[in-house]
Amino acid sequence: MKVVVSEFMDASALPAFGPGVEVVYDPDLVDNREALLAALPDAAALIVRNRTRVDTELLDAAPELRVVGRLGVGLDNIDLEGCAARRVAVKPATGANTLSVAEYVITAALVLLRGAYTANNAMIAGDWPRNALIGGEASGRVMGLLGYGGIARAVAERARALGMTIAAHDPFLPAGDPAWKGVRRCSVDELLATSDVLSLHVPLTEGTRDLLSDDALRRMKPGAVLINTARGGIVDEAALAAALREGRLGGAALDVFAVEPLTAEAAAIFADVPNLILTPHIAGVTREGNVRVSSVTVENVRGALEQADA
Repeated sequence: MKVVVSEFMDASALPAFGPGVEVVYDPDLVDNREALLAALPDAAALIVRNRTRVDTELLDAAPELRVVGRLGVGLDNIDLEGCAARRVAVKPATGANTLSVAEYVITAALVLLRGAYTANNAMIAGDWPRNALIGGEASGRVMGLLGYGGIARAVAERARALGMTIAAHDPFLPAGDPAWKGVRRCSVDELLATSDVLSLHVPLTEGTRDLLSDDALRRMKPGAVLINTARGGIVDEAALAAALREGRLGGAALDVFAVEPLTAEAAAIFADVPNLILTPHIAGVTREGNVRVSSVTVENVRGALEQADA
């Protein structure tokens, strides 16, 4: 039995497959489509992150495939209908990177609200820009969460400990769900208008693509901070850059982008944009989180293979 791993993970989790499984661990396969397809004809399982496209071409090249393990939770790079039609199980590592993402969101919020961590060069040059770096506190602010699943709830728990008020919008979570306790449940418009920090926690679908459009960004509270660790394509990046340049928003942190990896051409719109944090899709990837995600994914895939053999 053969398992192909096309993106990076904690390799120490792989021996859990046992001696009867051949593991092909090659993170470079994500950038070599031809080699990836050539490795799949006899593969029973494929493990991916977010960059490997599990599409019709790939599924056709893998007639023995029984399960796709996802090192994370987003599934927009996987053709779920195609997998279902071929009886290929899809196993995300639900919950394994929750803490990593939640801590990223809180860190980004604190850095952007305080605005005091960009003066190294000025101070080394002999300046003392004290008045220019008087930022704000998180306490007393509103943490707005667009989507209120597991990661958003972990963000809420930590934001609440900082003295923040929690507001959220999630049309799929019933009004009577206990998770709403202590949370102001509101519409998208209300969330945009009242959030001091707005963190996105929704999948990329046709309904959420460009959800944070120029119009939506203009409806956000002046001076608010936007954080996107969900998926690229949810935020209109050019409109966000304009909002930051014009001072309508107080800051933003983007960990995900419409084009990934971010090319020089795609990144050009962010040149000289103030109060902006850009990171390469690493919100859910800490050393500890990678260990958890890798372990959970291996267990998920192994379980699915054992079930398929039963």
